[in-house]
Formats: sequence, structure tokens, C-alpha cells
Amino acid sequence: MASLPPNPVKNPDTAPAQRPAIRPARAPRTRLFSALGVMLSAVGCAPPGPQRAEADVEPLRRFIAVGAPLQTDISYLQSRPQPGPDTGARIVLIHGTPGSAASWADYLLAPAPGAEVVAIDRPGFGRSGPPGAMPGLAEQAAAVRALLPAAGRTVVLVGHSMGGPVAAYVAAQLAREEPQRRVALVLLAASLDPAQEEIHPMQHVGAWAPVRALLPRVIRNANTELMALKPELETLGAMLPRITARVYIVHGTLDNLVPVANVAYMQSRLQGAACVQTVLLAGRNHFLPWNSAPEVRQALHDALAGTC
Repeated sequence: MASLPPNPVKNPDTAPAQRPAIRPARAPRTRLFSALGVMLSAVGCAPPGPQRAEADVEPLRRFIAVGAPLQTDISYLQSRPQPGPDTGARIVLIHGTPGSAASWADYLLAPAPGAEVVAIDRPGFGRSGPPGAMPGLAEQAAAVRALLPAAGRTVVLVGHSMGGPVAAYVAAQLAREEPQRRVALVLLAASLDPAQEEIHPMQHVGAWAPVRALLPRVIRNANTELMALKPELETLGAMLPRITARVYIVHGTLDNLVPVANVAYMQSRLQGAACVQTVLLAGRNHFLPWNSAPEVRQALHDALAGTC
């Protein structure tokens, strides 16, 4: 679903000169793990390279303890309070896989006027627990719901890539359990159609226990999530018609990680939504929060204003 940076696994046991025979045996293993990192890069959701302005948003970091079914601490970033009473809308930003709250730096440091912005480190990523992956959408949704504002305030759920199904899951839950709550749903290059999900053969290698143990946490957990995603999306598909929120879909026509075919699927399933506004960005790829910020901010503006 996204582009992970290559993650070659360095050999910590560089062979000394007197032990040359070890080198040929270890080099193929190093190349294997390097190749695995590159191949898994092709199926993630985070932008390539280091997260911009991560140091700038670190003072915004908070933690919250979340009970069942997670029983872990969740890390999140919260924009600085804006002037006026704390009764405005809260925008909740949900990253893809892999990724972290810091990838939303620009939206936290320059929040939408009149709104409070919160970005979550999804369970298993960033500084959130647990150490391992939590691939179930129900568990991911529980973490997001811990960050929702009081019932009287509007909530705008924003999901990029795999963050999209998490946001949609929360919206479906709220429609059933808190129908009076004002909710808007913004889906950015969101992966919701189970028919579009494919597993690369190299992902099976990454799931093999001896290899998995050697992978960095971010790649290990991303791979686990992606391999479990299709059945999770099939379950979510039955929940989508109950969403009553206003829905804003933004997708690039040249997205080769989450195909634009996802848009037709979402439109067909969101029959219960108050409205569905779709913006197709010609020639744009998967990384809309970073390369299409004006269009993303317009979607946020529309969601806050109730324009649809």
C-alpha cells in the first residue's frame, strides 16, 4: 500500500581478516534481508524518506492508556490550543502502514482554522504499544475512539491509505452507537475494496518466523497488517452502508499502491451516508497528504463546514 524506505539488515558480525570463510555464507543472508525490505516497500502506505518536521512536533506528544481490547498506551500528537472555547471540531488524523503521527506534521503545526487536530500513532507503530502488530480493525478503531472529543463536538475522521478503513470502521460504529454525534469522514487514497488487495510472495518470506524476528518493528508490523487486511475489509464491507456521516473521498488517478478502483467500491457501499463528495486528482499518486496538500486541506475545510 505504500512505499517503505529500503531496509537492508546490516550484518553485525563483520568477519575479521583471519576468518574469510564466513563472508560467503553471510552475504546471501544479508542480500536476502535487504531484498525483503525493498520488496515490502512496495506494499506499504507511508511516504518515502524520513518524516519531515518530526522534531518540531515532538513537543505536541501525549500518551493515553487504552483498556480492552488493547490494554496498552497509545501515543498521539495534539495541536496547540487555538484561541476561544474548547468546543470546536476535532480532526483525528490516522496514518497508513507503516507510518506514524509525525507524518502529519504540517497539519499539526498549521491546523485548520477553528479546529483542534490530533494525530495518532496507530497500535504497533510509532511510540504506541504494543510491540507487535494489531491487525484487527476493531482493535485499531478502539485506539482511535479513545481520542474522540466529547459527544457535543464535531469529529472529522481522516484516514490515509490503511488509515482509511480504520476511520470508516469508527464511523460505522458511531452511526450505530452514537447516532446523535456529528461526524465527517475524509478518505485519502483509502484502501477499502478487498478485491484490490494482493499479497506479494516476498511478504510470505517476511512472515516466516526466523525472518520476521530479524526485521525492524515497523516493517514486521506493516507486513502482518497487510497480510491480514483482505478479510478485515470483507467484514468492514458489510458495515459501510450503515455510515451516516458526510463522506469526502480524495484519490489520485495514478495511484499504483491503492488503485483508483477503490473509489467506485466506496461509492457503491456508502448508500447511507449523508452525502458523498468525490475528488479525483488527475496524475496524482498515493501520497496525497504530502503532494496534494491544498486539495487535502480543501476537503478538511468542506468537512468542517458541512459542505457536500
